[in-house]
Amino acid sequence: MSSEQDALWKKRFGIFALLRISGLLMFLLGMGIIFGDLVRPGGFLELGMVVVGIGLVDALLGPVLLRQHWEKADRR
Repeated sequence: MSSEQDALWKKRFGIFALLRISGLLMFLLGMGIIFGDLVRPGGFLELGMVVVGIGLVDALLGPVLLRQHWEKADRR
């Protein structure tokens, strides 16, 4: 592999890792909203579930969509 390809894959891995980490942090924030006093005393189930859902989609579906985008870009 050339150094140009190495740099491209390092950049892609960094983006992939940040996407997964941001999804995990969103999930944990949602759990904190549900069970903690972050938004209101006693928790806020409805808002927390929305944030948890966004975090799960971000962490689980985001990398799949990103990989498909990169495969399309590489074919061009």
